[in-house]
Amino acid sequence: MGVRQPGAARRLTSNAARRKMESPMTENAVTVVDELDKSESGAPTAEGAAAAPAGRNGGASKHDMLVAEGDAAGDYLERLLDILDFDGDIDLDVEGERAVVSIIGDGDVDKLVGEHGEVLDALQELTRLAAMAETGQRSRLMLDIAGYRARRRTELGELGRKTAEQVAASGEPVRLAPMNPFERKVVHDAVGTVEGVESSSEGEEPRRRVVISPAS
Repeated sequence: MGVRQPGAARRLTSNAARRKMESPMTENAVTVVDELDKSESGAPTAEGAAAAPAGRNGGASKHDMLVAEGDAAGDYLERLLDILDFDGDIDLDVEGERAVVSIIGDGDVDKLVGEHGEVLDALQELTRLAAMAETGQRSRLMLDIAGYRARRRTELGELGRKTAEQVAASGEPVRLAPMNPFERKVVHDAVGTVEGVESSSEGEEPRRRVVISPAS
């Protein structure tokens, strides 16, 4: 089981408090990850859950509420890594109006990303629900594992800009492959930096995609 190092920070700060855990991997880890993978298609989402109960934070500031949300998420993920016996650091931060939680590690934790980030997306929804249950507030936290979302942001930003430039030059719209909401937003933001084009989303989840068209 993972052991919290003495004096490990429990508060979420703008400087990213870090939780350090040291755990060997066991043969049961892959089985648990498989179960997480299977949960992706049927897991309830924080967005689709019933309205959260009245807030439990009284007059707490928005930042303090995000701190509490991130800390609750960190506790949930710490227990998960203990069960899996995976090595990993959990970094907690606040970016704008969103709590950001990152699991940092090599090898084992990559299994929590899954193909095309499917396990990561499912785990993010479960983590949001755990945070919501603890704080009484609907969660919009962002979960990243092993830098996957950071790499995807860079890749999709480049894809969005290059495709937008192509559309501006050809005058023909382009439909991209289906993406999750995080990925679509990255593309929309990138398209917004190119003049003469616009973007929209079409279709239903999980096949919803970005369409880049000449500006009307």
